[in-house]
Amino acid sequence: MKEMLDWIDVNIHFPITDPTWIFFLVLVIILFAPIVLERLRIPHIIGMILAGVVIGEHGLNILARDSSFELFGKVGLYYIMFLAGLEMNMEDFKSIRVKATVLGLLAFIFPLGIGIWTNLHILGYGLITSVLLASMYASHTLIAYPIVIRYGINRQRAVGIAVGGTAVTDTLTLLVLAVVGGMFKGDTSGMFWVWLVLKVIVLSMVIMYTFPRIGRWFFRRYSDNVVQYIFVMAMVFLGAGLMEVVGMEGILGAFLAGLVLNRLIPHVSPLMSHLEFVGNALFIPYFLIGVGMLINVNVLFGHIDSLKVAGVMIVVALVGKWIASWLTQKIYRMKAVERELMFGLSNAQAAATLAAVLVGYNIILPDGQRLLNEDVLNGTILLILVTCVVSSFITEHAAKQIVTDEAELDEGKANEKERFLIPLSNPDTLEDLISLGLVVRNPKQLDNLVALNVINDSNDSVRLEMRGRRNLERAAQIAASANVSMRTVSRFDLNIATGILHAAKEYDVTSIIIGLHRKTNIVDSFFGTLAENLLKKYYQQVMIARFQMPVNTLRRILVAVPPKAEYEHGFVKWVSHLCRMSGELGCRLHFFAHPQTLGYLKGCIRKLHKEVLAEYQELENWEDLLIITGQVNFDHLLVIVSSRRGSISYDSAFERLPGQISKYFNTCSIMVLYPDQMGDPNEQLTFSDPHGYAESQLYDKVRNRLYKWFKKEA
Repeated sequence: MKEMLDWIDVNIHFPITDPTWIFFLVLVIILFAPIVLERLRIPHIIGMILAGVVIGEHGLNILARDSSFELFGKVGLYYIMFLAGLEMNMEDFKSIRVKATVLGLLAFIFPLGIGIWTNLHILGYGLITSVLLASMYASHTLIAYPIVIRYGINRQRAVGIAVGGTAVTDTLTLLVLAVVGGMFKGDTSGMFWVWLVLKVIVLSMVIMYTFPRIGRWFFRRYSDNVVQYIFVMAMVFLGAGLMEVVGMEGILGAFLAGLVLNRLIPHVSPLMSHLEFVGNALFIPYFLIGVGMLINVNVLFGHIDSLKVAGVMIVVALVGKWIASWLTQKIYRMKAVERELMFGLSNAQAAATLAAVLVGYNIILPDGQRLLNEDVLNGTILLILVTCVVSSFITEHAAKQIVTDEAELDEGKANEKERFLIPLSNPDTLEDLISLGLVVRNPKQLDNLVALNVINDSNDSVRLEMRGRRNLERAAQIAASANVSMRTVSRFDLNIATGILHAAKEYDVTSIIIGLHRKTNIVDSFFGTLAENLLKKYYQQVMIARFQMPVNTLRRILVAVPPKAEYEHGFVKWVSHLCRMSGELGCRLHFFAHPQTLGYLKGCIRKLHKEVLAEYQELENWEDLLIITGQVNFDHLLVIVSSRRGSISYDSAFERLPGQISKYFNTCSIMVLYPDQMGDPNEQLTFSDPHGYAESQLYDKVRNRLYKWFKKEA
């Protein structure tokens, strides 16, 4: 073989150092490792680590762990922590932050306590060595987090608790590491500890205060996906770099960056899709392969001390994490599968463990020995391998069980199909309408978005058809970048409203999303002829929206609900859509409604969407709608739940809505929502009352005047 290579003038020396071939081989591993190991039912993560063992200098020595693995590996590690913070539902996290703190403290205290005792009495190490080594048992890295993303359970309560606990545990571990490292740098005063904690707290507060404001300002001005991606990555490394400046590991800064940018990057947005794609396709696999290349399996065999140290480390780490997960489950009466998922996510050792062992290995004691000797270094590598394997298998098993259980629970709702129709005509509002459709749709249902372009039969139809085709292509690109399939439809019809109605019937549409009409002349109506015609002839939900800023930068959703709205046929439907929107955007819902209606709202949300954080404020009379003006800020979305004439919750005050919106809410984002109505509105028309609402309108006016008069007399 060598002679043939020499004959064709090819010189190959191992380990390979040429950057082109290094990158090619890494890509080949990333491509084929999941394919091969999937047949063996081995988690993909383990495949990457094992591949690193095989090609590393302690295996076949095909590749050297050069600077590219250090660079991409650190990026991948930051990516894992950043995605963990980014994927977390912050509204859910607020409700479980105590549970996450409890798990984090237990996952730190038990491995640390058990580890110190075993290190002192079984391994015979000194106190400082025992403390540093025990802190390694306490730390963990979210190696298995890509598994929960792949199974789509990243918003489960147990996942949020494990992720939040990781932040607590790793922070405490890194503080121990910083203190031990500082003791051997000549700074052993008590103020060193206090100063380090203060720096971390102050920097965390600066990140949490400034990063969201910078991000919101940037996203409002720049909509290009590439520019937004580069900006986000810059913020991640800025947070990580600042943490390293104050003496902590950068993973804490990356995690905080993910938490604070969480609200600005919806889970179904194109930017989120790009972040996950690049991380899972390149940076995270690079990190896992680099971890595998550190593992020297050969040095363990024949070295009794290394095997003894490794055995103690593995047992203590696994037992300590299991006790923490078990106690958390018992304290909060969680399911056994949730305990399994928390244990699986919280027992993998990699990032902070490697940082601790390398710091201890490089510290030389006065007698010339290392603080952490080679036995600990070799044992740590085996600890990383075993815990990563255990973590991946347990997490995958628990994830499969949770997905199966959820599928059984959702089986009864499978027939409740929904489909949103989004007519497009204005390219300026196209992205906002598609974004709205992405955050209100049910992600568990496929093919539930339809983009429509209606063309009038006219002499200018060719130009309109070309413009409509461009709009539909742009809509499809936005949806595809968020990994959502969207059906695009272009049709000719006599007028726009008729085309929309025909398409709604043909594609079994359950809701229509349109942009708020812009008045073009003085006699033009506020909602426009299109919306008025739709409301007269379409009896299902219609959402008329106008956004003054990108949807993902909204901070709160205020909902004005009229009395008797709970009796409308589409009450539960629009409440579910707003709760879904609130969850995707991380916004808090604030309802203004009659006391009786508030009771129904609370019951509905508590039963169907208990994870949504909502506030409730009484609005006894719809005439008092203007009191909301003082609570609507420029970055809020005001949702006004209206109704069609003749419906149960219709109020004559709705006639003044156009003027009130134009005068008091002209500068804020607004949505006027018309819920489902039983039957066809056209069936209510009669020869004596062709509009079908005169009697109801008169009755409402008389009733309201009598109500005010009696209230004044009382």
